[in-house]
Amino acid sequence: MGLINGLLGGGGGMISVPLLEKGLKEDVKVSHATTVLIIFPICIASAIVYWTSGKFAFEANVPIILGVIVGGVIGSVLLKKLKGRIIAVAFALLMIFAGARMAF
Repeated sequence: MGLINGLLGGGGGMISVPLLEKGLKEDVKVSHATTVLIIFPICIASAIVYWTSGKFAFEANVPIILGVIVGGVIGSVLLKKLKGRIIAVAFALLMIFAGARMAF
């Protein structure tokens, strides 16, 4: 997960969630919440490497950063309220959309 996050700038969750759900038989909500906790420090480390090597324009990305923070808070609240099946379907649709977008 760390390698994929560092190399591609994200995507570790697309590996972590299925591994936790299928491999360790964790609940859908537990898998998603655990993935956030796993990926957060990886993202911080990757961001430091990108920033110190001049590959990240902080000022240009402030609106995106703020949007991600707000979205993260909203997503955390929704994770507690939504049923596991809805979360699983939404995640699967997101993975299909992301894969199709990358392929085309």
